[in-house]
Amino acid sequence: MSPAPPPSRGRIRPWLVVGDLVVAAMWVCAGALVKLAVYGVLGLGGRPEADAVKVALSLVYMFFFAWLEGFTGGASYNPLTVLAGALASRAGPSLYLFAAFVRMPAQVFGSILGVKLIRAALPKVGKGAPLSVGVHHGALAEGLATFMVVIVSVTLKKKAMKGFFMKTWISSIWKMTFHLLSSDITGGVMNPASAFAWAYARGDHTTFDHLLVYWLAPLQATLLGVWVVTLLTKPKKIEEEADESKTKKE
Repeated sequence: MSPAPPPSRGRIRPWLVVGDLVVAAMWVCAGALVKLAVYGVLGLGGRPEADAVKVALSLVYMFFFAWLEGFTGGASYNPLTVLAGALASRAGPSLYLFAAFVRMPAQVFGSILGVKLIRAALPKVGKGAPLSVGVHHGALAEGLATFMVVIVSVTLKKKAMKGFFMKTWISSIWKMTFHLLSSDITGGVMNPASAFAWAYARGDHTTFDHLLVYWLAPLQATLLGVWVVTLLTKPKKIEEEADESKTKKE
């Protein structure tokens, strides 16, 4: 997830559906190319420096996608980013329904398209990282990682930091930290669309394990993360209104 610029309040922008589809396809291709470069071209599999090189390359394309998200006005590769943005904006049910039933399916379709394209061009990229632990352990790991990333992402958005570099740096480092911590457990995906696309390639996209670990757990973690940040960060308008009413009473 990346802290994209907040959308106009209550405004539905249909053109973002195309942007979501394209960006989601590009995202899964970029991730696959980094893994192929680290473990295939450079041959660093099983070596300590593999993670360092992977993080360095991942940070480069994460900055690119953060810039692309701002350039397109909010096109995103991650359904959790769109959902968190719609919930945090308090723009009403129309924006939430547009995010949940239009933009998120477009991201899933774009991710599937991206996986098909990259596997057709480079069959050695494999089929993604499958769940390597029990379903409940995996759901807890994926949910906790998502919750921590959502907390920072939504907080950065609410704080309205002006520096693109610093905002993206904090978000990217935080995300990569939890990706590495959970990579050996669930793959550290924190992106239901990407996880579904690779599961679709493996043929296990409809299993209970996949739905619980990569969909239900991250979605619940996103809802909880937005609620916690909203609870802890009181909007300025509410504070000003409270101060005004208190002054009038006095």
